[in-house]
Amino acid sequence: MKLKQADSAALEALTHQERESVRVLRRARVLQLLAAGWTVVGVAEAAGVTETTVRTVRRRYREEGFSAALHEKPRPGASRRLTEKQASEVVAMVCALPPEGHARWTVRLITQEAVRRGLVPKVGRETVRELLLRHDLKPWREKMWCVPKLDAQYAERMEDVLELYQRHLCPTEPAVCFDERPVQLLEWVRPASPACAGREARRDYAYFRCGTANLFCAVEPKAGWHFVKATANRKSPAFAEALQDIAKRHPEANTIHLVLDNLSTHSRHALEVRYGARAGRRLWRRFTPHYTPIHGSWLNQAEVEISLLSRQCLGSRRIPTLDKLRCETQAWQK
Repeated sequence: MKLKQADSAALEALTHQERESVRVLRRARVLQLLAAGWTVVGVAEAAGVTETTVRTVRRRYREEGFSAALHEKPRPGASRRLTEKQASEVVAMVCALPPEGHARWTVRLITQEAVRRGLVPKVGRETVRELLLRHDLKPWREKMWCVPKLDAQYAERMEDVLELYQRHLCPTEPAVCFDERPVQLLEWVRPASPACAGREARRDYAYFRCGTANLFCAVEPKAGWHFVKATANRKSPAFAEALQDIAKRHPEANTIHLVLDNLSTHSRHALEVRYGARAGRRLWRRFTPHYTPIHGSWLNQAEVEISLLSRQCLGSRRIPTLDKLRCETQAWQK
């Protein structure tokens, strides 16, 4: 078999390439040996292929050309089990709520419901899995997120808080972020066993519930100051006392810019209830409140501080009393 001069040069260049499939390189070797005058049996033994492969390569080169001899024809693969209409109906079903008695979709449930609702006469779980993968759907997963109402008030409050964060540090006008978080007070049923060589620490899943408490958290991002106050609850008197502590921390401030959310106790009335109308108003005048938008508490940097407190101080430990909670939070602040 004779090769064209251009095909011989292409084969020579192909055999020196590093990133080529083994099948293509073997077929190229077959063509070179056939062009050198080797027999079919000799080529098959030298190239490590069957005699049928040698004859097929030779026939394809003569009938279809150089590229067809080296490369396989594209394989159409199996036809899809679902038509475009059926696939669209199954996807629409998955994007809706699952049937009664089920909290979430699963591949098995989708398969059963698609048949029961008459969307398809028959379908397998692997077909459903590939359909979900093709549309990037994971209906068993769910993400919780606050969806705000983007109105003029939302934009106004957001811009107010962001403008406050852009200001430079000013001792006479500090910017303090404030938030709170409830905490469960728990006691061990059986004491935990500490870790030892070759074994991790162990703790019982059972616990006694000893009530609840509250953590007020304030942070001054520009100054690197943070404050945590453990209280029995988050009612108006507790909130007023927390603001009193913040005001004592900044005795020289002309005003304290306070970023806080829209809880009903976050108002001047709470201070008047605790300290009386006159003293409460006097204390409130020391602050300039900046309320975050509704469903926009993520703008409050005290949320980050509380998250750090929960992970680094509280963790998964069981704290049974308010006094113990106060000791732990005070030690964490140091």
